[in-house]
Amino acid sequence: MAKYLDYEAEKGAVGSNRSEVTNERTLERSLTNRHIQLIAIGGAIGTGLFMGSGKTISVAGPSVILVYAIIGFFLFFVMRALGELLLSNLEYKTFADMAADLLGPWAGFMVGWTYYFCWVITAIADIVAITGYVRFWWPDVPLWLVPLATIALLLTMNMASVGIFGEMEFWFAIIKIVAIVALVVVAIGMILTGFTSPDGAEARFSNLWDHGVFPHGSAGFIAAFQIAVFAFVGIELVGTTAAETKDPEIALPKAVNAVPRRIVLFYISALAAIMCVTPWMEVSPDKSPFVGMFALAGLGMAATIVNLVVLTSAASSANSGIYSTARMLYGLALAKQAPKAFGRLNQQNVPALSLILTGTMLLASIPMLYFSDSLISAFTIVTALSSVLFIAVWTAIMASYLRYRRLRPHLHQQSTFKMPGGIVMSWLCLGFFVFILWALTQETDTLIALAISPIWFGLLALAWAVRSKLADTTPAQVGS
Repeated sequence: MAKYLDYEAEKGAVGSNRSEVTNERTLERSLTNRHIQLIAIGGAIGTGLFMGSGKTISVAGPSVILVYAIIGFFLFFVMRALGELLLSNLEYKTFADMAADLLGPWAGFMVGWTYYFCWVITAIADIVAITGYVRFWWPDVPLWLVPLATIALLLTMNMASVGIFGEMEFWFAIIKIVAIVALVVVAIGMILTGFTSPDGAEARFSNLWDHGVFPHGSAGFIAAFQIAVFAFVGIELVGTTAAETKDPEIALPKAVNAVPRRIVLFYISALAAIMCVTPWMEVSPDKSPFVGMFALAGLGMAATIVNLVVLTSAASSANSGIYSTARMLYGLALAKQAPKAFGRLNQQNVPALSLILTGTMLLASIPMLYFSDSLISAFTIVTALSSVLFIAVWTAIMASYLRYRRLRPHLHQQSTFKMPGGIVMSWLCLGFFVFILWALTQETDTLIALAISPIWFGLLALAWAVRSKLADTTPAQVGS
């Protein structure tokens, strides 16, 4: 059995040189219950919902509601598995630790670096989205200026302390919640008052079925999974906050158990409201339907406000990406699976060098903006690849859970936060991920992303082989 990667001990297979790497500094448990709850909400309301849902509506029509419900159903069980695993050993910092402990050091290496890369390209997608939102007001602003200013601002805030990150995400999430609740309330008001848009579209509940629930048949329904899955990217973010959470036994179960009702409110209710006010065939696939709904209704100022909200959502997602990648790289450094310099903390006990590396990599958004045909094209390219890699991470979480049930049944029996369905639901979740990967083969753009992803895993396998060979030549071997 692989020895657990004890990051807090002065001795152990990987933690033996912790003081050398971190100069005795450790991550602070500064995130409170309210931070964790809102970070979980922020993770459940991503840029994919605000910007990508227009395309999902256009390809699936009202059946998109079922698509989001199905994805949310399975990811809830992924979150429950993650919660049980994290609480089974409070020394786990992230799910990369779990994978290393339960599946082997190679799995921790693969999961850690894949998750790092996932969030880098997701944050790039968010920067692309932010640029589009800013150009809604200032279409002549230079393309390079918005990404540069956004990255500088988010890095500055993350450098300060984890508490400031928690506060930023708290208020970002509040804005998202208020916006979506307001959208649903306004939509209901439009329906009840018989509102008709300037184009003659009448707001009514029957818009959900009058024009066909599955207008493009099974092909459109399946195609929606390709795009919708990205909207859930970040739902596992609460798993990277474990090392900086006060009272994780209380905060984590609350955050995880709230996932179903958040999906109903933030996804299903919001999308239903949009399609009741705006018949699905009139929703533009190239624009945010949240902005489009108010613009179609002739509410120009409301559209501007909603555009500000979705910009905030993208900034929140990019902020989460910067935070999570820095913590994952920090953990990899402590595990001697990344250069040890990335395991050092600054005076505010945050991994500053890891943050700087992530910020530098996000500058890749600038050439992408210049070389893509459109903002939505750039967004689609990076989100498709991100979805494939996140599915790999979610698969690793479920594989770790299955291994945990086999190796440590006593911990499962003692758990106060058992995953419902246990082993059966784990296999069903894995089967669902296979279905998603198959769905990605049905369209050219997502097929390209799927075809590219093995290159990443091949490079990781090569890096692991080189690292293992070098470790064999040194006195201190990982996992010895």
